[in-house]
Amino acid sequence: MKKLVPVVCLLLILSGCCPGKKISTSATAVVIVPRSGWNAAEPKPYKSHLPVQITIHHEGTKLEITDDAARKIKNIQIWGMGKDRNWVDIPYHFLIAPDGTIYEGRNVFTVGETATEYDPTGHLLITCLGNLEQQEVPPAQLAALTRLIAYCCKKYNLPLETLASHRDHSAQTTCPGKNLYHYLQNGYIKAEVKKSLAL
Repeated sequence: MKKLVPVVCLLLILSGCCPGKKISTSATAVVIVPRSGWNAAEPKPYKSHLPVQITIHHEGTKLEITDDAARKIKNIQIWGMGKDRNWVDIPYHFLIAPDGTIYEGRNVFTVGETATEYDPTGHLLITCLGNLEQQEVPPAQLAALTRLIAYCCKKYNLPLETLASHRDHSAQTTCPGKNLYHYLQNGYIKAEVKKSLAL
């Protein structure tokens, strides 16, 4: 009977017995904290789209690895849906904390929103929390970003060649910050995503 215990435990893990989280065993697997994990409010109705490319952002305000990322995300939604922006929801489809935790944002098939002039229709928006113009990108956050990009490329059939950043689509911003943009410029992110997709 004792021999069966490790087997049962393994089956429970693989079957997704982890409250509030999605688990996969594929090479491009990611664990995504659902909207309930940051106490999201219900979104307002908004236009739909089909994502055709991935665009990387940073949130733009400092966040340390020890800070409460879920609370930060909730506050972003409150601000975005308030009188300052009057958006329908949090603007991004996925958000990544400095410790590498990935959070679900707005529905992937709902157009994102931005404070700059580019039209995000067709863009799947991923943001890294923090001000990456001033802060270095934590290794865990960077690793989670490459895994999430690979996951989205595979799940939503998005060509890696379309990967770009907010500043590549807008002349009004330095987003996603020089310290993250560096990894897009030197090809590191694409190379790591290709490794994941090849597994």
